[in-house]
Amino acid sequence: MDVGVARTPADEDLAHRLLALSEVVEDWLDRHRPEVVAIERVFSQHNVRTAMGTAQAGGVVALLAAKRGLPVAFHTPSEVKAAVTGSGTADKAQVTTMVTRLLGLAVAPKPADAADALALGICHLWRAPLAARLAQAEARAAELQRRHKARLAEAANRGVAR
Repeated sequence: MDVGVARTPADEDLAHRLLALSEVVEDWLDRHRPEVVAIERVFSQHNVRTAMGTAQAGGVVALLAAKRGLPVAFHTPSEVKAAVTGSGTADKAQVTTMVTRLLGLAVAPKPADAADALALGICHLWRAPLAARLAQAEARAAELQRRHKARLAEAANRGVAR
């Protein structure tokens, strides 16, 4: 298990910050070769600038994953918090405590962003099987609906042909 946090100077040009992020993520993907990439979905935040920055960073990560053919899963912060603490409104300290406990770590991950990243991974690992089963069920339901409509159309055509 590994976690990393990419930091860029706040006063640096946004394009250069995103480029630096892409280089760190490229290196991480090359070293770890994940099967899937989980990204925090920006749902809403009070600070629009923070929300935009998070969304732009997530877009860079999603692009890099897509270039490698990796599936990308998005989870909202409240989903992640609920998955690891049982409450979608948990604070950072509660998330860090539960991540430390769930992963059996001797020391809490630092900075808090590292704990958030680990929580995102835990959330995805726990939710992915359910999401896959739901997707299969939806696909099966769509196929059954398609077959049913085809049978109805066939029956209607036979009735018209008589």
